[in-house]
Amino acid sequence: MTVTNLETPIKKHVLLAICGGIAAYKSAELVRLLRKQGCEVRVVMTHSAREFVSPLTFQALSGNPVHTELLDVEEENAMGHINLARWADVLVIAPATANTIAKCAHGLADDLVSTLFLAATCPVYMAPAMNQAMWNKTITQENIRQLEGCEVLFIGPNAGDQACGETGKGRMAEPAEICQRLLLESKSDILQGVKVLISAGPTREYIDPVRYITNRSSGKMGFALARAASRAGAQVSLVSGPVNLQPPPHLDVIHVETAAQMYDAVISRASKTDIYIGAAAVADYSPRVMEKEKVKKKDSLTTLLLHKTKDILADVAQLKNAPFTVGFAAETNDLAAYAQAKLSGKKLDMIAANWVGREQGGFDSNQNALEIFWKNGKASLPMTDKNQLAEQLINLITTRFNEKNRI
Repeated sequence: MTVTNLETPIKKHVLLAICGGIAAYKSAELVRLLRKQGCEVRVVMTHSAREFVSPLTFQALSGNPVHTELLDVEEENAMGHINLARWADVLVIAPATANTIAKCAHGLADDLVSTLFLAATCPVYMAPAMNQAMWNKTITQENIRQLEGCEVLFIGPNAGDQACGETGKGRMAEPAEICQRLLLESKSDILQGVKVLISAGPTREYIDPVRYITNRSSGKMGFALARAASRAGAQVSLVSGPVNLQPPPHLDVIHVETAAQMYDAVISRASKTDIYIGAAAVADYSPRVMEKEKVKKKDSLTTLLLHKTKDILADVAQLKNAPFTVGFAAETNDLAAYAQAKLSGKKLDMIAANWVGREQGGFDSNQNALEIFWKNGKASLPMTDKNQLAEQLINLITTRFNEKNRI
């Protein structure tokens, strides 16, 4: 991957925090690429990082002294971490080790990098790098979800051969990929003053007090869209089904369980919003009757009567003061045909379609790819991290929204 040279270099203060891992050598190339794009870079290193690459290397590449100590007596007020945090436009931790990720997720601050994380008010990115077994550990994934809920954006990791000789996910993203993300995803005001309503996650349709019908939706795409819209300046409300995700801070989050509850929450707010993005996987059918007591197992066969749930997307699009309405379509075959039929049949402004039931992307995954359709137009967003995909989709929605409203 190459970094696209921008016609006008971006003057951005990038604070690069380097943790102790073999991938630290990649950070030298990242500094070079950022400097080439016109960024000013300052580097901080953990003590472990210094065992892999000398601070002198980063001083030569960045043109600035490298910071390694939490309490820096050479600083005017001996509070180097506060001064650095105030200086930064963006903080990127690359490589981000499992140890540092855990510290940040739990609010620990026992070295310069973890303290900077707490002190920073700018956007924070992490590029994880670790052994594949460490990455796949349940506690590591829980820490990742915790940080995503605090609006930390993750770049990678990638899959491939690792320094330990194993193969799997855990390789730090390439410097060019990290650089591209940092330059293209700056906080903007393209949706400043715009009210955005997003629904996310699955619904639960109860059979009895202990059983329900649901689906595999994780809510990751909807939550990523909520973060991206907020970063674009929008006033965001998020209607969420039951998910194992930390809600983004500073957003109006409405928690629901059933399709009926989600319908009421969305419809009551939709006419007062400018854009509605229906990313939730709402159940199409619900048990006609919810039994008050647990249904006992009796016969080898049983019959469950279902009725159709209300169509949130279609009803939002039919409102008198309907917002710009964006639907989602998860398909296992004929993706384009089904998505376009849904677009026209429900009178949507735009629809984002993705494959499910395949090896990559879809439910539960951190990655996805989308085919976007609107009247007389379409676009393809290739497989990538859902946070990056959300940024791309929000930009596309904004363009179409502005065109419709002749802004």
